[in-house]
Amino acid sequence: MRFVLRRLVRLVLVLFAVTFLSFVMLSLLPGDAASVKCGIGCTEEGYQQAREELRLDDPIIVRYADWMLGFLSGDLGKSQLSQEPIFEALRNKLPTTLELVLLSQVVALAVAIPLGILAARRAGSAADRGATIVAFGFVSMPNFVLALVLVSVFAVNLNWLPATDLPPFTEDPLENLRHAILPVIALAAAEIAVYMQVLRVDLISTMQEDYITMAKAKGMPGNRILFGHALRPSMFSLLTVIGLNLGRLVGGTLVIERLFAIPGVGSYIVDGIFKRDVFAVQGAVVVIAISYVLINFAVDMLYAVLDPRIRHARALA
Repeated sequence: MRFVLRRLVRLVLVLFAVTFLSFVMLSLLPGDAASVKCGIGCTEEGYQQAREELRLDDPIIVRYADWMLGFLSGDLGKSQLSQEPIFEALRNKLPTTLELVLLSQVVALAVAIPLGILAARRAGSAADRGATIVAFGFVSMPNFVLALVLVSVFAVNLNWLPATDLPPFTEDPLENLRHAILPVIALAAAEIAVYMQVLRVDLISTMQEDYITMAKAKGMPGNRILFGHALRPSMFSLLTVIGLNLGRLVGGTLVIERLFAIPGVGSYIVDGIFKRDVFAVQGAVVVIAISYVLINFAVDMLYAVLDPRIRHARALA
């Protein structure tokens, strides 16, 4: 219970810090929602009226306090411009973003884990050096650059895959997955390189432990040593990186979503920033912050599954 309570306190602190800082930074940007609402050719009188309607004349602290009180009561409010309920908008857009994040992580792990194991078993070989070079190449390439290359080759030149939109999975699963191929590859490429290198380094280190040497001396088969004794304790760093990436990608897909015209949380945030719609951005920020903390809480729980010593230590604490 003490562990859970500490995590809950951290969640509250993270939410407060992230929402307050984002609220202040958006308020300091040139222009505001009133100028967007008033439109082109707006008069000074119309602009002031729009500011009064949106309550932009109130101090930042007062507006933030009003928003926070609404959030604590379970209401994310409405968009300052469209008056659309923010909770409803996020509920419709979040599944799309989560699908991209989860699919990209599944693809990244499905490729990275076998490559990491292969590179660790043949450390120092030509295959290991080649995999490392390719990994550094993918890490150094921004995902939006890779996305443009993929669109140019597979959507424009070859016309094999669609380059825009992502229809709901419940309506047409096959078409949904077909539209998801290019954005998922663009998101997963760099993650494959990172996961492979993290697992490779930890696995090489684990294979040098004394208990692994003892298992080899007893004549235990190499595959049994690798998968039965070395792989699980080598997953801690990989699990940590996965947790960090999952939380980051919930809000970090905005560039990919804009490039592929996918109506997810990332596109919602970008639209809110361009329109100075503070409440809409705040609602999305809260979703991202909660997702980040909850995912890392789940990672902490998985540590106890991978290593019973952690579970026993918590029980004694």
